[in-house]
Amino acid sequence: MRPAGRSSTRTGQRAESREIAALSYYLVAGSALLLLALGIVMVLSASTISSIRDNDGNPYAEFLGQAKFVIIGLPLALGASRIPVAWYKRLAWPALGGALLLQMLIFTPLGRGENGNLNWIYVPGVNQTLQPSEFLKLGLALWLGLVLARKAALLHDWKHVLVPAGIGSLAAVGLVLAGHDMGTVLVMVALVVGAFFVAGLPMKWFAVSGVLGAGVAAALVLSSTSRTTRVMSFLGLAEADPSGAGFQTRHGLWGLGTGGLSGVGLGASREKWSYLPEAHNDFIFAIIGEELGLLGTLLVLGLFGGLAVGMFRIVRRHPDPFVQIATSAVASWILAQALVNIGVVIGLLPVIGVPLPLVSAGGSAMISTLMAVGVLLSFARSEPGAAQALATRKGVVRRSLAVVPGRSRRG
Repeated sequence: MRPAGRSSTRTGQRAESREIAALSYYLVAGSALLLLALGIVMVLSASTISSIRDNDGNPYAEFLGQAKFVIIGLPLALGASRIPVAWYKRLAWPALGGALLLQMLIFTPLGRGENGNLNWIYVPGVNQTLQPSEFLKLGLALWLGLVLARKAALLHDWKHVLVPAGIGSLAAVGLVLAGHDMGTVLVMVALVVGAFFVAGLPMKWFAVSGVLGAGVAAALVLSSTSRTTRVMSFLGLAEADPSGAGFQTRHGLWGLGTGGLSGVGLGASREKWSYLPEAHNDFIFAIIGEELGLLGTLLVLGLFGGLAVGMFRIVRRHPDPFVQIATSAVASWILAQALVNIGVVIGLLPVIGVPLPLVSAGGSAMISTLMAVGVLLSFARSEPGAAQALATRKGVVRRSLAVVPGRSRRG
């Protein structure tokens, strides 16, 4: 017979390995849910004043609208987490094709614009607008995962780089660019770069693409008076008008500075009283810093860090190249968007209109990001040993509930 100590040690090691195997799942799910919970609370806090002004005195109108999108997105995320990886491979081409067709609708009478951006479509019958570029990100990530996984050994040849991955990426980015949404274009470029990097594209391609991309970005900035003004003001090459181009950045920094270490208190923001535009959307990080202080902002950064570790862990541990590339694309999308949003609020970047993932108010962005988190959870469940670890944890929970008083069976 084996010594009892050795048996218990091996049992403990097996339990530990199961727990580590499912760590990616817990990191992604836990970080995303905590960011979502924080976002719901902060949207309620940041939107009350503007909601009273715009909705006949109702302070909860904006919050209820956001809660509606969260209620829609959570079941979609749960469903996405249960879809096998093999089905995502089958859905990659239809997902990209459908998203491209949806994006093309912005050029029809259904298209709607705001602040010079033509990036929304009106959905008849429900009195609601939809931002198709948000769903295009997810479709592009899955599609790149599929085609680059098949072409990984051929990426040294420029023809295989361009066909079909390069052409498809240019088509997706070009359609969004045609709607003048520069912020979304930057995030999509980061998505494409992340996918190609993990797929093994030679570094010389990134160098050439970076130079060409910088030239295109400069041309786009110079082609728009609004963009030129914001960039020149940011670089200090033009006088920063405190009531014009520098207004939003200035008030965002004031909000962060006012919060100090622990903040002025939840709901006590001064900047949300119509001083800071888009307080519950693009600049919600400033309200977090004002009401919850430095500790609140560090909490947000820590949660995004936990989400990043979970996603990178999937890329490192999963044996399927499709999963690795698609996960890197989603990770680049979410993390780049978060970094751009936070960089704008703290004054490291010129004002670019992108929301903070899972935190800012927004319908299409919230739903698409939750769906992407569901896809990541599906990938994490299929990591080596993860399914067994999750099944073991459920069995432990069921056995624990079985001995709770009031749940025992009577003879």
